[in-house]
Amino acid sequence: MTTRHLIPPKSSNVLGDISVLYAAVLLRAAAAEGADAESLMNEFSLSEETLNSAAARISIPRFMRLGHAAIGHTGNPALGIRMGALTRPVDAGIAGLAGQSANTVGEALNTLIRYSLLTSQNSRGKPSVRAATRQAAFYSIRPYNSFNFFVVDSVLSGWTQFVRTVTGRYEVLERVEIEYPSIGQDELFESWFRCPVHFGASENAITLKQDVWTAPSLEAQPAMHASLIDLCEQEMTLIERGWSTSDRVQHLLTPLMQGETPDLDTIATKLGLTPWTLQRQLTAEGTGFRTLVDQTRKQLAADYIRETTTSLSEIAWLLGFANPPAFHKAYRRWYDISPGEHRKRLEREKK
Repeated sequence: MTTRHLIPPKSSNVLGDISVLYAAVLLRAAAAEGADAESLMNEFSLSEETLNSAAARISIPRFMRLGHAAIGHTGNPALGIRMGALTRPVDAGIAGLAGQSANTVGEALNTLIRYSLLTSQNSRGKPSVRAATRQAAFYSIRPYNSFNFFVVDSVLSGWTQFVRTVTGRYEVLERVEIEYPSIGQDELFESWFRCPVHFGASENAITLKQDVWTAPSLEAQPAMHASLIDLCEQEMTLIERGWSTSDRVQHLLTPLMQGETPDLDTIATKLGLTPWTLQRQLTAEGTGFRTLVDQTRKQLAADYIRETTTSLSEIAWLLGFANPPAFHKAYRRWYDISPGEHRKRLEREKK
């Protein structure tokens, strides 16, 4: 099983970008505060399909504008806290699930943050964990203003909620530090974090209590944790190597081919792009959507024939062909041999 279709691309925005998973949480928080989430989605051209796609990204500036608009709709300047309170481990993708299944709370938080690159890329800095002082620190985009206060709030409260989830405890922090100056809601922040909150600090960070940091996670599952860590490492390797638009399209195509041929509009929506923009990016890479569909089918067809005993009619369906004859015709065009003959030849070679 592969999860490469979940990999985000290298950021095309100078400040970075994040997964729309976070935009979905923001909209959930706005709705919980009485805002019209659908109106916000329309305002920022976010469809349900885009929000449900693990591959789609949103630039950090656009995300900040979305948050600012949501605060305007709700009248709640502390919407980031509400967002953190509604954040689940799965909202951080496989990094969240990997962290949730770790053995101890400290290991869980470290895992979540170590693989944060899978869902967010900040060109000016990255979050970090300091085990010796039981701290998790967040690097935010400066200068601070009404557009990015909520980003800091949501990250620190999201981490706190994550720790509460894996411990089953509410009072888990020793202190909270926030870089931006107080906006007059100190009491609300201290009430939610349940510890002293220091504004105007030198960094954005949470410090866990000693007994919390070393406590076993209630969600621990060693085998699952090891498996998810492997997936995270694979994805990190791909990110560091680079991820083109063509790569993203091909890895989205595979699960969508079953019984049909995905069209350009569907893939563009899942990537949070307009069809024209997607086509333009593919052209710049020297390829096109139809070419990628054909290449993906060709690669998958050979894998199914070589590695499985799946029937030819089922393979045709899995690859989105209208019928088995269409698959046979395409396979002969690709490999100058029928799929049935190719499978028999491979079986003979194994003997």
